Amino acid sequence: MQLTIVPVENPNGLNIILGQTHFIKTVEDIHEALVNTVPGIAFGLAFCEASGKCLVRWSGTDEALIDLARRNALAIGAGHSFIVVLGTGYYPINVLNAIKAVPEVCRIFCATANPLEVVVAVTDQGRGVLGVIDGASPLGIEGDEDIAWRKGFLRQIGYKLG
Repeated sequence: MQLTIVPVENPNGLNIILGQTHFIKTVEDIHEALVNTVPGIAFGLAFCEASGKCLVRWSGTDEALIDLARRNALAIGAGHSFIVVLGTGYYPINVLNAIKAVPEVCRIFCATANPLEVVVAVTDQGRGVLGVIDGASPLGIEGDEDIAWRKGFLRQIGYKLG
């Protein structure tokens, strides 16, 4: 077995969701979950088929996001993995539960706009996602000023009340 790190291409710092699923109908079901949860959502979706033709299957509502999802899925190349690239102004917090509720979805590895690396195991059979490196390591522990900033920021962007 070899371990490899696959950097996820994300030049615009968009939100990305990476997960594992188990069936080809995932593409259509995740697509439906996204558009039914957030009408008008812009996204690209790609899924690595693990049997049969072993193709990168794809869908979405925005050609550039679809292309980015396809390129990243092919680079990761792990059977039954999927990647969703959300357009500007769309966030995982609004769609994660809908994606998790898709019957084929087994797990979510991450949902992030941070720089992302995927840890992939390579064997004679194929490739599998072991985990992710999501952003940077902590530089310390928040203090009172940091707590005040965090709470203020969440209220400023409307995620918490007054």
